[in-house]
Amino acid sequence: MSTIAFTLMFAVWLMFGILGVPIQKELKLSDPQLAWISAVAVLNGSLWRLPAGMLTDRIGGRVVTIAMLLLTAIPCYLVAHAHSYGMLLMLAFLVGFAGNLFSVGVAWNSAWTPKERQGFALGVFGAGNVGASVTKLMLVVFPTVLTATAGATYFGFIEGGWRLFPVIYSFALVAVAVLILVVTPRTDRMAGAGKPIGEMLEPLKQMRVWRFSLYYAAVFGAYVALSAWLPKYYVDNFDVSLHDAALLTATFIFPASLLRPVGGAFSDRLGARKVMYLTFGVMLVTTGILMMPNGHLVIAHPDGHTSQHLAWNLGIAPFAVLVFLLGCAMGIGKAAVYKHIPEYFPDNVGSVGGLVGMFGGLGGFVLPPLFAYTKQWSGFPSSTFFVLFLLTALCAIWMHLTVLRMHREHSPEIADRIERPETVGAHR
Repeated sequence: MSTIAFTLMFAVWLMFGILGVPIQKELKLSDPQLAWISAVAVLNGSLWRLPAGMLTDRIGGRVVTIAMLLLTAIPCYLVAHAHSYGMLLMLAFLVGFAGNLFSVGVAWNSAWTPKERQGFALGVFGAGNVGASVTKLMLVVFPTVLTATAGATYFGFIEGGWRLFPVIYSFALVAVAVLILVVTPRTDRMAGAGKPIGEMLEPLKQMRVWRFSLYYAAVFGAYVALSAWLPKYYVDNFDVSLHDAALLTATFIFPASLLRPVGGAFSDRLGARKVMYLTFGVMLVTTGILMMPNGHLVIAHPDGHTSQHLAWNLGIAPFAVLVFLLGCAMGIGKAAVYKHIPEYFPDNVGSVGGLVGMFGGLGGFVLPPLFAYTKQWSGFPSSTFFVLFLLTALCAIWMHLTVLRMHREHSPEIADRIERPETVGAHR
């Protein structure tokens, strides 16, 4: 039930990624204005993750989840009646509250799951990230829903077109809240019941928590940002329809969401650190290729003439494949980051998970405007992936330096070895 609720709330949280295209046309918004609509939703879906996680530890995930579903349904319904940029911006911020359910679900599931299975359990819950593709898939299954219902009014108060989606979501939020009330155990588990707030916040003093937060900004924040940014990227740079852009974006969202249980299982078996090395390696390779702008080398010859060589043009098919692989890495990496938390902080999953989730969400807030402004400044749409390459490189370097320091502190006798020591007689 927590996964179903999270999937729906994630769909609501990121609905402006695909609905932004018709919204931009109707309200005549600039690219930065459109980016800010998604950004403020992501911001509010990040700000409350720490207190939401702590509250879950104290009073249980059942109550908090039901309350959040009902509170989100109100501004979600009102989005359908927004007719100005200012009003839409304010409602997008309020709707963004949905994103905070993540830290609630992490604490709730951790309280009910034994340690040796927490990686997989949290991966299953985190697969609710697939909610980012719900709106896109609705447009794929019903490709004419926007045009066929535009201008229509249903039951005297529901407008058609893109405004139909937030109304559907608001009713779904109420329905799931009622379902959780009926289905889930009335007696909940609360890992932090009675624990002082100061004690719950004590682990946040450790640098390890902030390092995990940066990792999550790279694997989750970037995922959120790309989920909202890719539909427009496909429409603007590959001249495809919104229907096709939604379908192509889903090929990124599905692996980045549904592979999360796989990442959790790998982390349970191999250890989270090995999985993070693999994640960052794949992300560096894919973003390193994707950030290259189309072009060619121009050589000036001694006689004054020029010639062109090594023409480079990343078509839509290889672009989609690379983005798919990037999504695979992010899906596995998201689970690996959260595998660390119950291992290092078993009694403070709510507070630590809330902070890590908050910074991951803030990454999703900062990156879309950064994508828009770097494109505006450089003129290259591919600058989007240059930003992601730099963020991933920073995470990978920090992680590796930390591992090396741990080797020096705990195993100084092997810290500087780069090969296995060979025994006498190994070569004959």
